[in-house]
Amino acid sequence: MSDSPVTQDDSTAVARYSLWQLVRYMLALGTWGFGGPVALVGYMYRDLVERRGWISESDYKEGMALAQLMPGPLAAQLSIYLGYVHYGVLGATLVGLAFVLPSFVMVVAIGAVYTAYGGIGWMQAVFYGVGAAVIGIIAMSAYKLTTKNIGKDKLLWAIFAVSTAVTVITKSENVLLFLGSGVLVWLLRAPPKAWSGGTVNGIGAPLVAFFALDPSSWHKLGQIGAYFAYAGSFVFGSGLAIVPFLYGGVVQEYHWLTEQQFVDAVAVAMITPGPVVITTGFIGYLVAGFWGAVVAAAGTFVPCYLFTILPAPYFKKHGKRPGIVAFVDGVTAAAIGAITGAVIVIGQRSITDWVTAALALATAAVLWRFKKLPEPVIVVAAALLGLLVHPLMTHT
Repeated sequence: MSDSPVTQDDSTAVARYSLWQLVRYMLALGTWGFGGPVALVGYMYRDLVERRGWISESDYKEGMALAQLMPGPLAAQLSIYLGYVHYGVLGATLVGLAFVLPSFVMVVAIGAVYTAYGGIGWMQAVFYGVGAAVIGIIAMSAYKLTTKNIGKDKLLWAIFAVSTAVTVITKSENVLLFLGSGVLVWLLRAPPKAWSGGTVNGIGAPLVAFFALDPSSWHKLGQIGAYFAYAGSFVFGSGLAIVPFLYGGVVQEYHWLTEQQFVDAVAVAMITPGPVVITTGFIGYLVAGFWGAVVAAAGTFVPCYLFTILPAPYFKKHGKRPGIVAFVDGVTAAAIGAITGAVIVIGQRSITDWVTAALALATAAVLWRFKKLPEPVIVVAAALLGLLVHPLMTHT
């Protein structure tokens, strides 16, 4: 496939950027993008829609809706879809790899250090500061998404409120709520006179690593690949939604990790940039070394890649129809409500005292005042603050 822009129909404008420009952007975002899925999708909107104008508002909203409807990590699926918008499957593939690869390399390196030195004690201090700052970052991202996509629309605000409440109460994201919201707005605002069409389907499959390994490793790698492919294929919501699912399999069913190792794995995902679900690479490394990390990460991300590129042509072909636009509006409102609810859920875990509460509020205030301040600067400052303050608070 060539690198020339894909022309789906006259509703899709010619790309104002090259494929390699988008790949470089996603590589940088995967390297420096802290804050988890909520913050990452917010960065993509800010940089690609608002600042650069590479992606249209409608294409971004379609990508958000598709990422919410399909199982897998939100930010990774959105990046894959945005790569597909003008450059098809090749764009989706290269952009997806560029977004995931930096954080994968980081968690493998941390896994090697973790294994060599028997744990990462200082990580709790770093996470103490970073976790609080992240709340401020994702709260600002959720605010921007809300104001840009919902505006003064009363119906969408109602859906937003219900979705936020459900997420806070259940501490999870419900795909049926997204679908129901989309159908509700569609029926109220663009009721079909006659409708025919198909359903959006996708398939997921584990990636089997055919490399020269010790025979005894094959069985465990097969278990890792199958389990993480299952997790990537059937868990809906953002990367954070996969955490309780992984706990049940990794700790309770297979006993691959101890309770403390699993908590450390989640902490690694939170203090490294890129998609939170990359914690699967860290877990895979602890279980079976480098190839365990490769198989676990591939098993998680290959299904979400397929779930994105397979229905993408349908979205590009029919996404501008009034009924589809109304459906996407409803799904987007529910998705943003779920993201806002996730801010509250995560905040309950990360804000544990007055220091972390003050840090979260200060982060939001700084980002409000200095809109061009890079988030990595805030994350580094929060990490240093955590290293200094956490021992004092623990002692106290």
